[in-house]
Amino acid sequence: MFGRKNKRMNKKGSLLDLVWIVLFLFFFAFSIILGYKIAHEVNTKAQTMSGIDAQGKTAINNLEGYYPSIMNNGFVFFAIGIAIVTFILAALVRVHPVFIPLYLIGLAVVITISAVFSNAYEAVSTNAELSALAANMTMVSYIMTYLPFIVGILGTILMVVMYKTWSAEEIYG
Repeated sequence: MFGRKNKRMNKKGSLLDLVWIVLFLFFFAFSIILGYKIAHEVNTKAQTMSGIDAQGKTAINNLEGYYPSIMNNGFVFFAIGIAIVTFILAALVRVHPVFIPLYLIGLAVVITISAVFSNAYEAVSTNAELSALAANMTMVSYIMTYLPFIVGILGTILMVVMYKTWSAEEIYG
């Protein structure tokens, strides 16, 4: 009972991973925009406070200035990192090529889901309160705008990685 591995829990690097990537990217991008809004509000409030000296105001202003570049680079690093991890895990899974049509149907569903999240991010980032701040987040906005296209490419590469490990020797002995 304890010695057997559950085959369902042993699956790694599947189409479901693309759904998780889309969800993580959406929530991370949404968190970045909200965090930038909070940092901007704190900076605006701090600049008007009389209890903070000029050096403190400059430091707070510099922190807000660093936010877009750090978060843009972090978002790109995060997106590339989880894609690479997914490809590595997909290389460990052996799937019969007969399931490619089902995979392509599932990939179409995942691309549709990513389009919904891309449109939701666009609606948030074009809000009057957030549009000026979102314009500074160039890489985040770029990745989220082209998320369905990126998911399509990642899904196609994932399919090749998953199904390449199958060989004719396994079929014919």
